[in-house]
Amino acid sequence: MNDEAKKSILEMARGGVMERVDYEMPKVFDNIFDPNTSPTAKRKLTLTIELKPTDDRQSITVDYTIKTTLAPTNPVRTMLYAADENTVIEMTPQIPGQMNTDGGVQEAPKQLKMIKFA
Repeated sequence: MNDEAKKSILEMARGGVMERVDYEMPKVFDNIFDPNTSPTAKRKLTLTIELKPTDDRQSITVDYTIKTTLAPTNPVRTMLYAADENTVIEMTPQIPGQMNTDGGVQEAPKQLKMIKFA
């Protein structure tokens, strides 16, 4: 076999491996540019190549799997205030009804519905 006919294992499957990598890359970039994820978290694209020969070692099945590991979304955080054992209220940045510097008014805080079982 001449050197021109030799190809990389990554070029096999009629370009399917490169196609799968190209298919996963937009997901990685979407995750990088998502403001709900850490900008410096590592993202990973893993290529697994599994080779399974037949009993006579004449044929080899090659499976390519591309796995994407993305950064998780940032947590959403709030603070709660336990007014008493039956009332828990979400804390707000300012006093409810007070006007802020932008002219908006602080809404009343949300109260957590307490369900007790006997």
